[in-house]
Amino acid sequence: MEQLQNDNFLVEVDRHGAQINHIYNRHGHFDYIWNNDLWPKHAPVLFPAIGRSNEDAYTYGGKRYDMPQHGFVSEYDFDVVESSDTKLTLRLAANAETRKLYPFDFTLSITFTLGEAGLSLSFAVGNEGDKPLSYSLGSHPAFNVPVAGEGSFEDYTLTFSPSQSKLRQFEIVKTPNPYRDGKLKEVEGFDGELPLRYRHFDDGLIIIENEGIDKVTLSSPKTSHSVSLTLSDFRYLTLWTKEGADAPFLCIEPFNGLPDVTGDLVDIMHKEGNILLDPGKTKTSSYDILLS
Repeated sequence: MEQLQNDNFLVEVDRHGAQINHIYNRHGHFDYIWNNDLWPKHAPVLFPAIGRSNEDAYTYGGKRYDMPQHGFVSEYDFDVVESSDTKLTLRLAANAETRKLYPFDFTLSITFTLGEAGLSLSFAVGNEGDKPLSYSLGSHPAFNVPVAGEGSFEDYTLTFSPSQSKLRQFEIVKTPNPYRDGKLKEVEGFDGELPLRYRHFDDGLIIIENEGIDKVTLSSPKTSHSVSLTLSDFRYLTLWTKEGADAPFLCIEPFNGLPDVTGDLVDIMHKEGNILLDPGKTKTSSYDILLS
């Protein structure tokens, strides 16, 4: 386990999957990150797929390849490239096993930088091969709600900056796994802010089209603590909590990529929401977790 620390926070990151396990508030003596067997993950990294692919597979060059839900990097140990009290860079490179699922020579480097206001994450995808590659990238942090145990889940709201007159989400089809049907609809219950209601998650997740949202903030009048994520580098924002469980956590997930529309296998080079990267190029996407 790798650690970052300053006067305000203690962060633990697992090299296995490059997952944040804890962000501990040293003054308030509480953890922002979810840790409970009800959902045994904390903040998985999603690459090179997000959500479900039809038949858990895709095509490339006329050949079928298997693709697990949310990709495969959460199952691999990353190498430590740089480590200090306030900065950590982890790296995963393509290998013989990954090429069976994803026939591209990639590198994925993730840098965690701890500051006085919170944690910054930077994801650099490199194309080390001689052909264009296509990928999705997402971050899936789960935050304890209520924050610091203050209030209850439905005492909290999400606000957006700049303020939004409406939010649009993708309609979800459960088969029983969640896929999209290709349509968009307005987010239920949104009136300038989005109150957290368990019933909003009956379909399992809310994928919001980011039409100019720079930041989302989780807060409640029951506490002085809050969690904000910056979103400028990400096209979609997904919200999720375990459906039917009244679970005391919320995943706030910056996404570049989407689950499939239910139907036939998709050619990865034409997959909606994916990023295309030319040989020799690197694409970096970053966001901040701002904490109070």
